[in-house]
Amino acid sequence: MKEIEKAYIAGFLDGDGSLMLQIKKRSDSKRGIRFMTTICFYQDTRHEKTLYWMKKILGIGYISRRNDGMTELRINGYVQIAKILKDLLPFVKFKKIQANILYKACNLLSKTKFSNLSEKQLIKLVDLILVIQGENYVTKKKKTKNELFKILNLTP
Repeated sequence: MKEIEKAYIAGFLDGDGSLMLQIKKRSDSKRGIRFMTTICFYQDTRHEKTLYWMKKILGIGYISRRNDGMTELRINGYVQIAKILKDLLPFVKFKKIQANILYKACNLLSKTKFSNLSEKQLIKLVDLILVIQGENYVTKKKKTKNELFKILNLTP
């Protein structure tokens, strides 16, 4: 990726993107849950060509049209997101906190299987989720630390 492309995509992320670290239910695992990392870019469907260009430059992601006239480019996966954030971080301005935290979480999650995460690592991930939630504009109800601990079978 060229420096100018990194700068443009980072600016787009700052303005019309989101960075997420979530705990999701999963029926095909022992614990029944998983951590999910996501970078998402949003654009009015009338101007969605930009998202296709970014998907091509990044070499990953999937594009979907929503019912509200918006199109989104969504990227998941610890290794992929860590690589993208490493490239974009020098250019990110307004979402620097979320980007740094998601980068840390992706590095931890890509190096350790979920079933091998220690209690200390799980608590660290909960703390990272809470920081990202606090920095993000969220329309849905945010989970509390105790709710996240309960999901992970941790004691507060």
